[in-house]
Amino acid sequence: MPNATAVINLDIEGPRISRHLYGHFAEHLGRCVYGGFWVGEDSPIPNEGGIRLDVVEALRALNIPNLRWPGGCFADEYHWKDGIGPRDVRPTMVNTHWGDVEENNHFGTHEFMALCELLGAEPYISGNVGSGTVQEMSEWVEYLTRDGDSPMVRLRRANGREEPWRVKFWGIGNETWGCGGNMRAEYSADLARQYATYCRDHGGNKLYRIASGASDEDYRWTETLMRQISCFGCEATPKNFFQGLSVHYYTMAGPWEAKGSSTGFDTDDYYRTMVQARRIDRVLTGHSTVMDIYDRGRTVGLVLDEWGTWWDVEPGTNPGFLFQQNTLRDALVASTHFDIFHKHAARLYMANIAQTVNVLQAMLLTDGDTLVLTPTYHVFEMNKGHQDATSLAVHVHGDGIQRAVGETELETLSASASVKDGTVLISLSNLDAEEPVELNLDLRGGLLGEPVARLLTADKLQAHNTPQDLAAVAPRLFDGLIITDRGLILTLPPHSFVTLQAPLA
Repeated sequence: MPNATAVINLDIEGPRISRHLYGHFAEHLGRCVYGGFWVGEDSPIPNEGGIRLDVVEALRALNIPNLRWPGGCFADEYHWKDGIGPRDVRPTMVNTHWGDVEENNHFGTHEFMALCELLGAEPYISGNVGSGTVQEMSEWVEYLTRDGDSPMVRLRRANGREEPWRVKFWGIGNETWGCGGNMRAEYSADLARQYATYCRDHGGNKLYRIASGASDEDYRWTETLMRQISCFGCEATPKNFFQGLSVHYYTMAGPWEAKGSSTGFDTDDYYRTMVQARRIDRVLTGHSTVMDIYDRGRTVGLVLDEWGTWWDVEPGTNPGFLFQQNTLRDALVASTHFDIFHKHAARLYMANIAQTVNVLQAMLLTDGDTLVLTPTYHVFEMNKGHQDATSLAVHVHGDGIQRAVGETELETLSASASVKDGTVLISLSNLDAEEPVELNLDLRGGLLGEPVARLLTADKLQAHNTPQDLAAVAPRLFDGLIITDRGLILTLPPHSFVTLQAPLA
């Protein structure tokens, strides 16, 4: 059996883990909004103002910190004024990106803000740069956040909302290098400066403007934005036109043209997936290094506002709806990502999994009036104690925790730790598909009280939850702990995720 040691210094605190690293993404895509969040007021499914309440209840249990909307690629063909006012007179539109379906615009700005209020989540709105105008986005900010009297304030009040909302997070376009306009980095940087100028702070609402950034390892794009927009290194006083810079990264087992099945995969596919999942560490390191050159004080946050697994759609479903099953493999991709996110907490401010309901690596799947919690959902729930906690460095070493995957060496043990309000949370993933690992937790600089551990695993990597078997992959208490003078010894089962929570003694 492989064995390893994880050294954790309980008295040496690192950067704070922003709760926004546990953010979510809801695009007008497939059944994410319509049929997911929104069922309409006349639905027999319990709802509040058309918003599905079992979905709200499940997400509230995750302490969901923010929700990104309306896209994605959809954001750059969405015109917000079509989604306000009486629903029966709102114009329809065609969602050309995702299935070429007609949208009735019944879920718009007011509905989204009502959803965020029910969730207790901060709204993150992506503005239309690709096919919109500066005026359109500027007026959306005014409509939502301004008090007093102005044309947009009067329009909002006419639509039933007297007081302004607080909306901090605003995306300046989405994937401007691709579906958001097929722009060059230099042109996108100029537009970001222009749009950010007219997206104004109204009253006490201070905007966190997020410029559309790179895909994967396109570090030149990040450098162009940091150099031309933020002007760090200039002789004049630098001006931050934006406060965040986005990057997108998806995990898949094969090339884009053959991403693979969400459930019909073998062990080799699994290991290739884990290699790609761990590659996010290199991606974040690369973008952070470029940003550090121009922003040594780290005043601009890195925002990974799209991440997750992307598989071929389920057979028989609309290929434009991106519906895929969610297995234990997806859960381990998520748990590994979070360990890496915590490692980058000094620069990484927000991350948004794609997507929340019925699309890609979803938290929830809906089937009529049935709600399915996916294995990925359980990782978010088990890890929620890391939100706004102080990170603790974890140093892992051992024998047999490396596996050759092609020309890459995969580390099969992943870990992170944090402390908040006197409670330590340790997250551990054994990525080895077949072998357990004996782990010695060497805890230094403090003592822990009675620990509580939970385990997420299943007999097969392909295990997933369905309406017929809602708990095929679900957390359970884990009692395989041995307390020692220096910490704990535990045996992690193969392909498993474990969290351990204990008070500081």
